[in-house]
Amino acid sequence: MSENYEQSHLYKLRHTAAHVLAQAVLELYPQAKLGIGPPIADGFYYDFDLGIGENGRSQTFHPDDLPKLEKRMRQIIAEKHPLVYEEVSVDEVRQRLADQPYKLELINELAEKGEQISLYQHDSFVDLCRGPHVAHTGKIPAAGLKLMSIAGAYWRGDEKRPQLQRIYGTAWPNKKELKNHLAMLEEAKKRDHRKLGRELEIFILDEDVGSGLPLWLPNGNILREESVKLANEMEDKAGYVRVATPHIAKESLYLQSGHLPYYADEMYPVMERDGSRYYLKPMNCPFHHKIYASKPRSYRDLPLRLSEYGMVYRYEQSGTLMGLLRVRSIEQNDAHIYCAESQLEEEFMGVINLYRSYFELFGIEKYVMRLSKHSPEKLGVKYVDNGSMWLKAERIIRETMLKHDVPFVEAEDEAAFYGPKIDVQIWSAIGREFSLATNQLDFGVPPRFDLTFTNAQGELETPWCIHRAPLGAHERFIGFLIEHYAGNFPVWLAPEQVRVIPITDGQNEYAQQVAGQLKASGVRAQAMLESDRMQAKIRAAQQMKVPYMLVVGEREAAAGTVSLRKRDGSRQNGLALAAFEALVAEKIARRDAVL
Repeated sequence: MSENYEQSHLYKLRHTAAHVLAQAVLELYPQAKLGIGPPIADGFYYDFDLGIGENGRSQTFHPDDLPKLEKRMRQIIAEKHPLVYEEVSVDEVRQRLADQPYKLELINELAEKGEQISLYQHDSFVDLCRGPHVAHTGKIPAAGLKLMSIAGAYWRGDEKRPQLQRIYGTAWPNKKELKNHLAMLEEAKKRDHRKLGRELEIFILDEDVGSGLPLWLPNGNILREESVKLANEMEDKAGYVRVATPHIAKESLYLQSGHLPYYADEMYPVMERDGSRYYLKPMNCPFHHKIYASKPRSYRDLPLRLSEYGMVYRYEQSGTLMGLLRVRSIEQNDAHIYCAESQLEEEFMGVINLYRSYFELFGIEKYVMRLSKHSPEKLGVKYVDNGSMWLKAERIIRETMLKHDVPFVEAEDEAAFYGPKIDVQIWSAIGREFSLATNQLDFGVPPRFDLTFTNAQGELETPWCIHRAPLGAHERFIGFLIEHYAGNFPVWLAPEQVRVIPITDGQNEYAQQVAGQLKASGVRAQAMLESDRMQAKIRAAQQMKVPYMLVVGEREAAAGTVSLRKRDGSRQNGLALAAFEALVAEKIARRDAVL
């Protein structure tokens, strides 16, 4: 199991760097009001309200502020100010932070919960904070520090609250690690799925359609269809049966499942018609529960594995939307497995092994599985109020993972409301982290739907339900794949697999013949018959990252051959068309990663 980031030295120095940044900002903008400043996965940020300027508009940071702030931060670091922890009363902290309205809001919430309130101070700067921090500011490696960017961010992530100014920074143990991180970010810009999504004609977003509602272009739809084909093949082998469910349902379904009222903020508003109230569905599980309940079930019917690539809709906050990685229309690789307790280990591991099969196929070498557990203090509020079942379900997952030597970490207060789960984080080829999938063990909802089966003793028993989505959602997974492959998809997945390029117009007919023969055998191919010069056609194919280019001239037309140019630059002249056709067919059938 990996080190807990929140207890690591790297986390502490980044947390301290955020405080140093806030001190520098207050010196440059004394009127600034402080938001929050936490460490994040690869650095830290701090939010500020700079107030209203003389022009009557909210003030914002300027790009040239960053080098000024960074210079002052290095001075504060060099001064080695101790980080001093202090526990204070509610009245005292309100007095000391009286001119910080955002902090006062947080203080009031802590006071209502009866939680201990603490401050950290270094030099002249004091902040509401639990820590942890390094011993003194000098522990921050100045050579590993850099302020990265300025962005807008709503207070508490709520678009109805004030928009603050956020400064992002990063901090690393030394200059070399900072340099490596910056190089990775540069590569990530080149691979950004939003940029490549436009260039490779995969998807678009249009404000007239709505934020977070992507439109799949023909190339993107091929990626979707290939993903579904893959999932269907894998699930057929594993004994799943497919179902389909509506995009809307009555309010009563979500009241029965328990999603309402607790999930209402993430759902689109209710629709009323003829005295009934309907919601766009935010998840598929209540529908699958109804399918399970549609007839009596016996232990001989179990496990029952219902799968669906189902479209769901969630009203994510506008500030969190990002290309395909965070959207409002989501097509999930969803399934629900209903089974007896004696079948849980085998079924749960069946899902984990399915994950690992996908990781191998897509060349995902780094991943983390996280056991997300409940918080006992939130039973009956955030979680189903059954403490003994929570402990039992968490124990089942833990023992199953340990028995089968599956590495995992544990996280408190991250479970679904109805049960614990394994959340899967993956890393792309350049080390960027993505949230991919989940494997949830549900003991809480089946009783709400009166789901039962007749066991071997002739008695009614409640099944367990495993919620799983190994490929997550089309949107997020394809966004990941775009960046993972930098648009250089393996042949089986590439929207266009072969482009046939005649040297002159005199070979157009042969080029069409070659493309037609490949299409007839199931290859996605097209002939480029435009009047452009051959080299321009080759560049155009390279820009679209087509795996194979077939150049045909008089010699090839006469001999029935092709000259193969691969995307990686390698070439093979005088290749028989039948031989090339066999090569492509094998690559597609095996879903080979190598050209």
